[in-house]
Amino acid sequence: MIMTRVGRWLAFSVLAISAPITTQYLYGEDIQMAFIEPTKPMEFQEGKEYFALIHTSKGDIKCQLYPDKAPLSVTNFIQLARGGFYNNLSFHRVVPNFVVQGGDPKGNGTGGPGYTIPAEIGLPHLKGALAWARLSDHVNPQKRSSGSQFYITLEKVPHLDGEYTVFGQTIEGADIVQKIQQGDVIKSIEIIMK
Repeated sequence: MIMTRVGRWLAFSVLAISAPITTQYLYGEDIQMAFIEPTKPMEFQEGKEYFALIHTSKGDIKCQLYPDKAPLSVTNFIQLARGGFYNNLSFHRVVPNFVVQGGDPKGNGTGGPGYTIPAEIGLPHLKGALAWARLSDHVNPQKRSSGSQFYITLEKVPHLDGEYTVFGQTIEGADIVQKIQQGDVIKSIEIIMK
């Protein structure tokens, strides 16, 4: 169990298996969320498909998630999304004809939830691929993925294949992805199962 202490606020923590640790402070509106690295995949329902509906300040982007190809990555993304981690974070990096990147609580490319996750490299970087960012090889030879920073490709980028974990694909809202600019907001991410 992770305990946090802030000034004179009285805190309590709730820990659930495969769910974020939630810490809420009484007598105030501050809510602090802490997350833990998933060490095993969640139980995905057989025959069901999983989707992420990314609500942005420019519109909605729907991505199909691939738990069969990247189970820890999808587990982590779902955990963060359901826990509200991404709410009101920005797209801090936009490179034309390459990627839009978000999911950093610091907003400058250096933040995350306090952990990284194992690489699950295998899927190609097609246009609209949903993938994890990561630190460079010289400090990260295992190619571990960022705990929260993700990107969506604006074009097919095969030179990233074999280097980064792709865990989903944009299936609706490709026009919205193209409109994203640095500073645009991720309002929330909704997980849908069908």
